[in-house]
Amino acid sequence: MDHDGIYKRLFSHPGMVAQLLREFVSESWLDDFDLDGMERLNANFNADTGEERRGDVIWRLPLRSGGDAYLLLMIEFQSKPDRWMALRALTYAGLLWQQLVNGNRLPADGRLPPIFPAVLYNGDTRWVKPLDLQELIGLPPGSPLWQWQPKMRYNIIDEGVYSEVDLAARDTLAALLFRLENCRDPDRVLAIIDNVIDWLRLHPTYGSLRPVFAALAWRLVELEERSSSGVQVSENLLEVRTMLAARASEWKQQWRQEGLQEGLQEGRQNGEAALLTRQLERQFGVLPGWAKDRISAADTTKLEEWGLRLLDAKNLEDVFG
Repeated sequence: MDHDGIYKRLFSHPGMVAQLLREFVSESWLDDFDLDGMERLNANFNADTGEERRGDVIWRLPLRSGGDAYLLLMIEFQSKPDRWMALRALTYAGLLWQQLVNGNRLPADGRLPPIFPAVLYNGDTRWVKPLDLQELIGLPPGSPLWQWQPKMRYNIIDEGVYSEVDLAARDTLAALLFRLENCRDPDRVLAIIDNVIDWLRLHPTYGSLRPVFAALAWRLVELEERSSSGVQVSENLLEVRTMLAARASEWKQQWRQEGLQEGLQEGRQNGEAALLTRQLERQFGVLPGWAKDRISAADTTKLEEWGLRLLDAKNLEDVFG
């Protein structure tokens, strides 16, 4: 099971979604909705071009006060930053609304239900991309054209911004998930897995998530590669925990070596990015945000390619192509 599949299965459980909202979304209006009565919706969209878009997870949240009005929660899972996430959220929202219109599934008043787009991000770097679509539109402040531009904003839940102390104080499975994703110490990972096992034992209604956490534990030490070569991946969380404990010393050495290599690579990449930035600013002046974004997201091969293009470039477009 790939990482995206793990997250889709985890947040196909209503309890996990409720925990995510209650613990990590600071919006007072959530109190107006019945999180215990939410309903999972089909997330397959088809654009007019015929291209299929498979949304990640969508939930229908009814009002506590009753009636047929509701909120659509749209959760996207990201492991890498995406500058265009606000545009993607607008596209997905439009496709979802169109699906409701085509299927005659609108509320009784015939209007589109509101949507709350949330992005759950588990990458190594912190999310600093624009949260609002209008930050991506090339218009000066005060332009009369702003009134004709679409609006969309998404809520980012960045797992890495929460400290271990903060997460350990939260008695939820969602917090344990964040702790596992943030942890890079083998002994602590085993302790957190023990916490997951104990938590699931005390909350049997979450029992269907045991094999999903087992799959996540396999991936934490990249054991899934073995499954593709004939070794059976266990769905028993206790068995996976026992295997991880047996490989603890090997695991530590592997992570130590990977950390050293990543550090060397990151140092080289950061150095080349800084050098290219200085060269570009010397020739073209202060760089616009889009150029800085391209440089920060590029690998060393691309940075070297842009450095060579700079020799004959007349403008930034010549460099970045």
